[in-house]
Amino acid sequence: MSLESWLPIGFQLPDGAICGRPLHSGTNWQIVETGGGGRALLAHEELTSKWVESGLVEHGDLKESLFGTEKVFEVSCGASQVLGPLPECNSPSTKSEALAFATALKATREIDEESALQDAIYVEKFTRLLPSYGITSRTDDDVVLGYWLTGGARVSAKSFRRLRQMLSWMSASQLRDVVQAAGIEVTEIMPTEESQTSPDANAKAEEISDKAQKETFSKPAEDKSKRAFELPGRPELEEFFNEHVIDIILNKERYKALGVGFPSAIVLHGPPGCGKTFAVEKLVEYLGWPSFQIDASSVASPYIHETSRKVSEMFEKAMQNAPSVLVIDEMEAFLADREAGGGGSHHRVEEVAEFLRRIPEAAKNEVLIVAMTNRVEMIDSAIMRRGRFDHVIKVDFASEDEIRALLEKLLSTLPMDKTVDPAPLAKKLAGRPLSDVAFVVREGARLSARAGKDRLSAECLMEALDTAPSRDDESGHNRIGFV
Repeated sequence: MSLESWLPIGFQLPDGAICGRPLHSGTNWQIVETGGGGRALLAHEELTSKWVESGLVEHGDLKESLFGTEKVFEVSCGASQVLGPLPECNSPSTKSEALAFATALKATREIDEESALQDAIYVEKFTRLLPSYGITSRTDDDVVLGYWLTGGARVSAKSFRRLRQMLSWMSASQLRDVVQAAGIEVTEIMPTEESQTSPDANAKAEEISDKAQKETFSKPAEDKSKRAFELPGRPELEEFFNEHVIDIILNKERYKALGVGFPSAIVLHGPPGCGKTFAVEKLVEYLGWPSFQIDASSVASPYIHETSRKVSEMFEKAMQNAPSVLVIDEMEAFLADREAGGGGSHHRVEEVAEFLRRIPEAAKNEVLIVAMTNRVEMIDSAIMRRGRFDHVIKVDFASEDEIRALLEKLLSTLPMDKTVDPAPLAKKLAGRPLSDVAFVVREGARLSARAGKDRLSAECLMEALDTAPSRDDESGHNRIGFV
């Protein structure tokens, strides 16, 4: 059944958001769509007053809006922030999302100890669960947390074993962190394979669990401090990340004593296909931190001020989950020179100004910023100066030695016969994008499988190379018509 909208679609709310169709509705509240996938909470004065009187929100957190004689109070949020009634909210998919809800639950209870929360409205922007003050009897908070984590199952968060079985994507130590962040005591001990066969099962499990609890999600695992970050095919970039990022993170106190803070923002630039994205993905994987991305598909908008607002929200999200990594892809789309002019130049000034303000703030809040571009000459000079992006690294076409190192790494994971030698391939692929190297290995494996072989052969690799001429080689062409 369709909901009747309190406000007309297209109505501009006080904070600039545009009212869309209603999504959820209660006695004194309604949630509507806004531009760019965001949402807005609308509430009548009676409900808003209860929230203010209880101390859950401050006076002015919700802006007053008047349409005819209808007075409502509203707050809007972007697509990256959760806003919705608990029974309708999607369950979390990451530890950071789960921790955000648990923190909101605890913060709400510290202010309001009595109100029922099973039908509350989760406003991640406020770190609050706002009660709807329905007539249903109160459900215990451990069940509220379990219901939200599992996406609708009425299981108590105190039933740790059962909850862990339902949330297989989260480790026991991570789940324990989430439950305790909500202010709920965990008394059960998750058994491990070792504890199930040991006579001291409970003692060993307790020891393992306590150790896991002390490990923070914010730093690389202990074993990573004993091995360097590896980036096959890019020894110079690998050395840079190890020296200017990894070592500073792993030896934070030593660097801090000498006045060196969190790693500075980085720009990777160079031709397409040379491994910029791959390098960043490997770094994020090594660190194990939450990662966020700013690109045209996630924040670009034709509406005035909308892009800047989305950029701001993404920075806020990264800082809330710090330490984290914020990747700015195709940075020329947002940070082109403001003096270049053009029809949208006044909007570009606003977007660049938002980045100028946010980048130093994010670095101070332990957000590692890595930007990528194929057109570094287009970037605004104010963005590129030291203090914002201290390191500007060129990732160019790979040399023969770099190609060979990558080939050896890729081939080491595949069954191959004695004829395979990376050296001739590396010589022919020198000066080509790294993406061509990965394609040749993959295509060689496909040709071997198609020929009925159970091992990769040099013949198939060379055949694959012949079918993948350089894009600059006009003598090579694809017979089907792809480019």
